[in-house]
Amino acid sequence: MANKNSFVLPLLILLLLQFYCAKSELQLNYYSESCPRAEEIVKEQVTKLYDKHYTTAISWMRNLFHDCIVKSCDASLLLDNANGIESEKNSDRSFAMRGFRYFDIIKEALENECPNTVSCADIVALTARDGVALLGGPKIEMKTGRKDSKVSYAAEVDTLIPNHNDSMATVLSRFHSVGLDTEATVALLGAHSVGRVHCVNIVHRLYPKVDPTLNPAHAEYLKHRCPPPGKEKKPVEYSRNDLTTPLVLDNMYYKNILDGKGLLIVDQELTTDPRTSPFVKKMAADNDYFHHQFARALRILSEINPLLGDQGEIRKDCRFVNTH
Repeated sequence: MANKNSFVLPLLILLLLQFYCAKSELQLNYYSESCPRAEEIVKEQVTKLYDKHYTTAISWMRNLFHDCIVKSCDASLLLDNANGIESEKNSDRSFAMRGFRYFDIIKEALENECPNTVSCADIVALTARDGVALLGGPKIEMKTGRKDSKVSYAAEVDTLIPNHNDSMATVLSRFHSVGLDTEATVALLGAHSVGRVHCVNIVHRLYPKVDPTLNPAHAEYLKHRCPPPGKEKKPVEYSRNDLTTPLVLDNMYYKNILDGKGLLIVDQELTTDPRTSPFVKKMAADNDYFHHQFARALRILSEINPLLGDQGEIRKDCRFVNTH
């Protein structure tokens, strides 16, 4: 008869392996034991900041995209120039990005509650989730457990983040390479329902001749917002993506681009490319469908190559790598 103790050790090893695997993967409520109020604290801070500066909710979404599409969802975006690190925020692709200082406020609140526990990468993901909800978008179940990068990928940002003038084939190829299918890509671009586009990215569609794919009446409106190059009234002029519900994450974006009111070339190409146009029409007709696909796309985006376990660290200050 086998000694009953002979079964104990394999069972313990199995349980330890299961615990290790669970803790080495992203999961819902990752901080339920180590910092039970972590997600609540992030939501409280995001809401306070939104009440003071409502456009921060848009910044949270853009931050997630710029962080995750470059190598990994690892908060490398938040690193400042220091100790030989060149910040990704210096890239042309980061033009007009704002709100980085608010991460300091959120991180401080979390450190006061649970020191050295919640990663900056998870803060980036959770703020995007809460920002989407504040903009009237879908509620998203966001997994956590990411670690923070010890390096910046500034040299690769311009290559890895699609340009608004890129062809639809290039945009789809880049998104597909990180696990976002065509339907998810179309949904994710629906983030353009909120926020604004600076004139530097529009004027080439207005001067010297108006892009024929632009709605003529909308082109005239844009000309009032965006003077010809060299005749700027202000250093930075812009137009909102959506004039009807500019601060609501809804399907007006798709209705607008079908009406020739897309501000960026990539917006307008969505309506003409046979791979994307069916999804554009479906999302324009059904806001619930758009929200469902947007939530799916954001979850996929937020889980791109996360650093797990000892692959990264938990920064004490989101702007700098820890000094040991």
